[in-house]
Amino acid sequence: MSHSFSVEFRHRVIFTRGLLTPENPALIEALRGGSNRLVAFIDAGFADAHPDIEARLAAKLLAAPDAPRLTACHIVPGGEQCKNNRTLVDAVVAAAEEHHLCRRSWVLAIGGGAVLDAVGYGAAISHRGVRLVRVPTTVLAQDDAGMGVKNGINRFNKKNFEGTFAVPWAVLNDADFLTTLPDRFWRGGFSEAVKIALLKDASFFDEIEGKANAVRERDMAAALPIIERCAQLHLEHIVRGGDAFELAQARPLDYGHWAAHKLEQLTEHRLTHGEAVAIGVALDTEYSAQAGHLPRESSDRVIGCFATLGLSTWHPSLDDPRLLSGLEEFREHLGGNLCVVLLNAIGDSFETDIIDPMIVRMASARLRDTQSIAADRR
Repeated sequence: MSHSFSVEFRHRVIFTRGLLTPENPALIEALRGGSNRLVAFIDAGFADAHPDIEARLAAKLLAAPDAPRLTACHIVPGGEQCKNNRTLVDAVVAAAEEHHLCRRSWVLAIGGGAVLDAVGYGAAISHRGVRLVRVPTTVLAQDDAGMGVKNGINRFNKKNFEGTFAVPWAVLNDADFLTTLPDRFWRGGFSEAVKIALLKDASFFDEIEGKANAVRERDMAAALPIIERCAQLHLEHIVRGGDAFELAQARPLDYGHWAAHKLEQLTEHRLTHGEAVAIGVALDTEYSAQAGHLPRESSDRVIGCFATLGLSTWHPSLDDPRLLSGLEEFREHLGGNLCVVLLNAIGDSFETDIIDPMIVRMASARLRDTQSIAADRR
């Protein structure tokens, strides 16, 4: 017997400011309709910058009669290292058991993309799914990672090898939480905005290019519309693209990521995900030009935009012979056949199953030379 059926999901995403202030209703509204138990996991880096975060969260919940109570709060290590073992995932599962969470109970994840991934995985496998609310606190998490329906950790030295698809109950993006973000992580988050603009919206790339100086200098009036538009494009692809759980072989939003994931591995995560994505996107953009698909001036614009944002487009690990094994790992992750996205023009992409190692090396060499020339000019 064979039967088709569909299941309706709701993906709630809110952009706000002052999430924990008394007058902001977003958090309480997101938590309506469930049980009265909530366990929070807070990224230690964020907690260091906001030492009153637990008290503010508890007071916010206590002030609302119909809100769940803060049953427990755990400050946990963040960054990619928290995804390199099962410690954080197991802590979430153990908390679900210890505090008698049910499937209508709440797990609140506050932090960067790595914490959201690992905590989300733990929530997804507890009772086959406890309600997860994400509060992203980095640019990368607010404009990309928080929008996704994926959770997971790294295994066998491979990015996101183990994980689940699970739609979060809500995603609450507070722009005020970005003000304490270190510059390196601020800049890195905009690599995903450049990526999705190249894939889907040429006018959006024009906007990023025009505001790149202001964004690098942390002008919130310039940056916030870019963060929100990037998140919107990611969200629209998930909810309207027809393949939210990636059953097809292509993963269009992973432009530049075959190299980015390998670069993170080769550098033992000394490159952040955002920094690696900038280099991976630059590599595939330059590859598109070297292969005769993309006009040279377009590739140069992309590389120049990254430079203005303060993001490098080359790293010595691009010369590592092991880089190309990232294509095989990417193929396995896709579902059996290689499918890489390249560019015909800014805002116009296509898929290919062939990547020429020689052209990869040529693209890398040009990125190295371009960065060297730029450094000499500075």
